[in-house]
Amino acid sequence: MAWLFLTGAIISEVCATLCLKVAATGTKRWFIGVAVGYVIAFSMLVNALAHGMALGVAYGIWAAAGVALTAILSRILFKEPLTWVMGLGIILIAGGVLLIELGAAH
Repeated sequence: MAWLFLTGAIISEVCATLCLKVAATGTKRWFIGVAVGYVIAFSMLVNALAHGMALGVAYGIWAAAGVALTAILSRILFKEPLTWVMGLGIILIAGGVLLIELGAAH
């Protein structure tokens, strides 16, 4: 159940961040999506922690997945650059999160 809450936290945080981009470029009503998204994200993170997930693991996965998904979706939605160096960074982030998860299992 903790993983389900963490997944919801990640999705909500990415949605809020994408809304922030739209709100920052002129459509101020998108700040509602920002606020709601972040409240849901932190609420879901609290539930993931309450269901036994370690904070270091949860936050590491949340942050890394958020960065990677935001970069990819920003490319798709806003035509922002996504270079091979950035792609390599996403791969390294994923590897780092995997190492954190493997290290937490011991």
